[in-house]
Formats: sequence, structure tokens, C-alpha cells
Amino acid sequence: MPIVENRAQQLAQETLLIDTHIDVPYRLHIEWDDVSQATDGGNFDYPRAIAGGLNAGFMSIYTDPTLEAKGLSREVAEELLDIVDRLVADSPEKFALALSPADVEDQFRKGLISLPIGMENGSPIEGNLDNVQYFFERGVRYITLAHGLSNHIADSSYDDNRPWGGLSDFGVEVVHEMNRLGIMIDVSHLSDDASLDILNLTAAPIIASHSSVRHFTPGWERNLSDELIRKIADNDGVVMVSFGSVFLTQEARVYEDRRDVAYDKYLTEQNIDGSDALEDAFNLDYSASVEAYPYATMQDLLNHFDHIVELVGVDHVGIGSDFDGVGDSLPFGLKGVDGYPNLIGGFIGRGYSDGEIEKMLGGNLIRVWREVERYAATGARN
Repeated sequence: MPIVENRAQQLAQETLLIDTHIDVPYRLHIEWDDVSQATDGGNFDYPRAIAGGLNAGFMSIYTDPTLEAKGLSREVAEELLDIVDRLVADSPEKFALALSPADVEDQFRKGLISLPIGMENGSPIEGNLDNVQYFFERGVRYITLAHGLSNHIADSSYDDNRPWGGLSDFGVEVVHEMNRLGIMIDVSHLSDDASLDILNLTAAPIIASHSSVRHFTPGWERNLSDELIRKIADNDGVVMVSFGSVFLTQEARVYEDRRDVAYDKYLTEQNIDGSDALEDAFNLDYSASVEAYPYATMQDLLNHFDHIVELVGVDHVGIGSDFDGVGDSLPFGLKGVDGYPNLIGGFIGRGYSDGEIEKMLGGNLIRVWREVERYAATGARN
């Protein structure tokens, strides 16, 4: 076992490791913390990132889906983008904004942690196609077109209200504009119909920035069906596996459904409005006093990687942890960005070669990003 652990540590430190979904800006928007130093909370800080071998963590610009109706999505997105800029400005010897695969590779050689940006929810576009270019100029390099509610661009997998049956007419324009500019299109959170619309439209590969495999959570549309995984692979795209237990096992999925029902009942009985902080507190109390949380295991997580590889090959899978976005639902051994070597050790134990591991850790995402850039520059794919 020490041989595997040593090799895993070595690969983590020597290989370009990219995680496409880390919710640090959202965490710091709630309460500022100096993540350039060791922190007591959250899943990410600089010392843990160095220990885990993280080289590029996409900073998620997450806007709550209820903000669209209030006209506040863009305002909040701007504040979150300012947080990423502040991280880089305050610690230029540690962090660097990355606008391209070339930036990531150059910063890897310099020993800096790259902070590329993904926008989780297209609501800040606000129906204005010019805003797609505006956010590109601010550093956004992928956009998740919707989140927990259907919006003016696309239908959400979480929302029973699906006004578009997939993409809206404006959403079609957004897809073409993202192709033109070189922004990766992200189908995580979207309905199956919206994802299929994108796959039929896009001229460049797409990603699922933080989704896992529906095979293990039957009926849960937030994870990807085998059909969608195959179509994403046919598009030369990549599925980035999320680490939260709710993505990994049906047991955790059903538990969270029960807990959500109990939370809604609590709000009704108390005649109060919910909030993220209130829900977090309720969840902790529920786990302590009603039923313990059924954490997924590292083996459960590895099963998702294996399933995608068996379906479409090792060229179409990567890491999209959702650190700082899934609370305490992470498997043991992967409670923070210092845990990547444990995952790599699992890959080794499952028989993956060094070359295959390098693809899953970052090579596949770099390939897709380069192809998206290439289409934007030339109007053609390889």
C-alpha cells in the first residue's frame, strides 16, 4: 500500500491536475476568508491545494436561480468575479487568472495555481447577447446555461416547469455565440432535452462540468444518462465527475429527498422563509438527531469513472468535484482539495495506467478547451 500511496502523491505533484468546479467565490461571498492561507472551513485553500497537487481550479460564478426574477443575477455575478480578481491581486505569487489552456500550462510550469472561471447559471446574460462577450472579456471560459430553475436560456433538470422543451430561441443564439467566442458550453444542471438541443447545435465540443452517472441514481435527471454520455463522447466532449455523495449513490439521493421534505415541512410549520444558512443548520441537526448521513465511499466514486470509461473510453472523463458547493456530503478521503492523491491511488488500484490517469486529471479537459479555442479562431474543427 505505501508504494501505491507514494506513486499517487508523485502523480499528483507531477501531473497537470484540473478541477472544473470549485465554489470558492460563492463561499467567500457569504463570508470572506483568506484562502491564500490555511482555513478552518470549506474545502479549498492554498496549502491544501498544494498538498493535493491541484494546478487549475475553475472558480464557479454561481448565481442563485431565484435572482433572475429579481433582476439581480448580473449584479451578483459581477461581485463574484471581483472576488476572483481579488484572490489573484492579493496573492500573485500563489494564484493566477487563466484565460486559456496555454495560460494553465505556463502557470503550471511556474508553480502557480491557475484560477480559470466558469459561470454556473446563464441568468446573468439577461437576454442580451452582448453580455456573452462581456463575460468572456471578464475571464469566463465556460457557462452552465441554467441551474436549479429553468431560465430565459434553457430548461433545468431540477424544474418541473419547462417552458422551452429544451433551449429557448435565445438559448440557440447563446450556443452559437459561445462557439464563436471560444467559451465551453456546460450541460450540467440542464434537462435532457436542453442537453440534446445543444449537442445538435454546437460546432465545438461541450463539457458537463460537474455531473456523475445516472446509472447509479436511477431517475435523477441531474446526473447524465448513458445515452447523453455517449453523445457527449461522440461530440468529443468530456464528463467531469462530481464528488458529492448525492451524485454517487441512490442511498444518499433518497436520503436527501427525505431531508428536503422535512425541511419544507419545518419552514411551513414555523411560517418562515428559507435561506442557505438556515438549510445548512437544519441539515446538520437532521443528520445528528433524525438519521445519519449515508456518505458515499471512494469506491462508489471510482465506479462512476469506471462506468464512463467502459461506455465511451478514457478520453471523455475528468474531475469536477463541486468542492465548496456540496457541504459535508463528500466521501471520506475527499473532504477537500488535499484529497486528490487518494483518488489517484484509487485509479491506480483499479488498474489505470499513468497515461490514462493523466488524461482524467487534466489532459481531456485541455484537449476540449483547445478545440473550443480552435473553432473560435478558425471556424473549423480538427
